[in-house]
Amino acid sequence: MPTASHSPGLSRIRRVVALATGTWPARGYLAVFALSLTATFVFPDSPFAGSPLLLTAPLSFLCVFLPLDPGATLDGPADVAAIAVFALWLLLCALVNAAALGALDSKAGASAQAGAQQILPDAPGTAEAASSDCPAGLAGGRPGKVRALLAPAVDNWLARGYLAVVAATLGFFLCAAFVLPDPGFAGIWPLMATAPFSLLAMAVTAPIEFLSSTTWLSPLVFTLGMALSGLVNAVLLGRLARRLQAQRPCPATTP
Repeated sequence: MPTASHSPGLSRIRRVVALATGTWPARGYLAVFALSLTATFVFPDSPFAGSPLLLTAPLSFLCVFLPLDPGATLDGPADVAAIAVFALWLLLCALVNAAALGALDSKAGASAQAGAQQILPDAPGTAEAASSDCPAGLAGGRPGKVRALLAPAVDNWLARGYLAVVAATLGFFLCAAFVLPDPGFAGIWPLMATAPFSLLAMAVTAPIEFLSSTTWLSPLVFTLGMALSGLVNAVLLGRLARRLQAQRPCPATTP
């Protein structure tokens, strides 16, 4: 008898939810997000009203391209629907971030490695999923450890696509800073694309930019901080993609 199988989309969603709720760091992150989202609706004028956007970055900043206005007054069904869609979008972003945190947990990695042994040898991405759980020390020396640490950022399409977006925003910023007469707010795009680590990078590099006496150094320091922030985000996304690939079950077989 053939074994019943779930649709790939539903199975992938279940794996994301399992990673997002299977570890204490991920559950703690979701609890903080839930509190911040509740505080936003209860105290919309407080200084912490924008905290859900920061907690769910960088995916949450894609809402600028959505046709909704979450700050509108509740004076009609359209505004209520817009706020409901906005809250649902933030929840989905929080689940993805929580799943990325869950993928970092050692127990989640062990379960992913056990699941990877059930993948067919000719399945797409099998070699990538198997290599993701190889100890970094086996790569040989400190350079090998660094390569193993950064490998999730470049060995899957999810992370590579994200890095392409980061590169595009940084290219636009550099062009605006060194070519255009007025760069305007060009830096907001790489800042949003690489959040939340970009905020930390700005705090670290702010003294360097402030003390620098050369005008050309400040954009380069900003670009370096945003690039490193994007690389960290890409590593997290890549590890999440590896865990989802490693936990993919075997296709149903007929005896």
